[in-house]
Amino acid sequence: MEGQDEQTTGARAADGSHADIYGEDGAILSSFLAQIGAAIADRDTLTLKREVDDLHQSELGDLLEALHPEQRRALVELLGADFDFSALTEVDEAIRRDIVDSLPNAQIAQGVQDLDSDDAVYILEDLEKEDQDEILSQLPFTERIRLRRSLDYPEETAGRRMQTEFVAVPPFWTIGQTIDYMREDQNLPDRFSQIFVIDPSFKLLGAIDLDQILRTKRSIKVEEVMHETRHAIPATMDQEEAAREFEQYDLLSAAVVDENDRLVGVLTIDDVVDVIQQEAEEDLLRMGGVGDEELSDSILSTSRSRVPWLLVNLGTAFISASVISIFGATIEEMVALAALMPIVASLGGNAGTQTMTVTVRALATRDLDIYNAGRVIRREVVVGLLNGMVIAAILGLVAGLWFHNPDLGFVIAAAMIVNMLAAALGGILIPLFLDRLGADPAISSSIFTTMITDVIGFLAFLSLATWWLHLGAGAG
Repeated sequence: MEGQDEQTTGARAADGSHADIYGEDGAILSSFLAQIGAAIADRDTLTLKREVDDLHQSELGDLLEALHPEQRRALVELLGADFDFSALTEVDEAIRRDIVDSLPNAQIAQGVQDLDSDDAVYILEDLEKEDQDEILSQLPFTERIRLRRSLDYPEETAGRRMQTEFVAVPPFWTIGQTIDYMREDQNLPDRFSQIFVIDPSFKLLGAIDLDQILRTKRSIKVEEVMHETRHAIPATMDQEEAAREFEQYDLLSAAVVDENDRLVGVLTIDDVVDVIQQEAEEDLLRMGGVGDEELSDSILSTSRSRVPWLLVNLGTAFISASVISIFGATIEEMVALAALMPIVASLGGNAGTQTMTVTVRALATRDLDIYNAGRVIRREVVVGLLNGMVIAAILGLVAGLWFHNPDLGFVIAAAMIVNMLAAALGGILIPLFLDRLGADPAISSSIFTTMITDVIGFLAFLSLATWWLHLGAGAG
């Protein structure tokens, strides 16, 4: 019965529209994948086109990611001109590259012609310069110039993410002329919420929202009701900064201008949502020391992306080990220290990671700056002290009872308080220091924070233990 229900869910609805292809867990139904796989194996183009035709670009992207590499390449080949290239903006970079590399440039040129300029740039920017030039040479002149201009901007800037299709009118037009223009021109974007006002040199003068146009009489001139665009975004602005503008001012779209304040494109909220998700994923991956790794990457590329930071971690581990080696005689004299050292390192590392994660996030969102850094540092120190006292009391009691040695419990409790303070300071000062140097604090903060907590924790614990042993020996 379960198999029958799944098969029914993956089938086409009675009215001809495609039913839901996802199961309750959010993954594509295995029955639908099997159906697509069988059609690919049989090279049944009619079935493939029928099943894929009604899929949204994001659904087609999920399908491509779920298929085996040879299947996805065959699917794109069999669909031919019916393949929706916008689906390539919904897949991992490795999958997009794999598919695009398997296609002739003529088919890519045909496919990107039907896309918005921002989606076309998203696909073309992964290609080699020679392939880009060949594809662009096959496009109409106006579209070729627009795409080339976007591709000339640096990666991860507003100029790369902008859409070059927009609606712009002169200030002396009336509202009636503007409405007639929107009704009659066939080359306008499919969706837009603002009309920009420009002078003959394309310098941005202002903007007018569609709802304002609907409320205004036809005889009124555009310049009388337009508003100043206070949040125009430079084309060279980093995409993360542009996304922050959208977040701060609740924008749905924003004009993109060049160095001479001339209108060159528009950035829309759907692109900004993608940027926010991309930047959040990058920060998360960097904090784990895996760069821009994706699940679809090959084994070798995944290994290469992880090894460098593992080597750095190996170096910091030797530093911690060297601290331990200094106190070899103390450890030999009291074996219990070896059992308790991992606890000190683990708790200190976790505490440091907590502070570091909050700090890196605050730096990314600009909630932490030079003006409030002192207050935040003081707060984290107090939090570290309070948490250290709580953990120290519990750990000291357990260690004292476990090894029947109250003095040992006191030693590890004191060491834990010191390490918690070090974790709090390291977790906030290291990201701040890296940020001040212009480095990305998300990339290497975790390794150095862990090194600080390990070194300080071992040093405090073993130094106090050595002092205590010598004190006991002197008393004896």
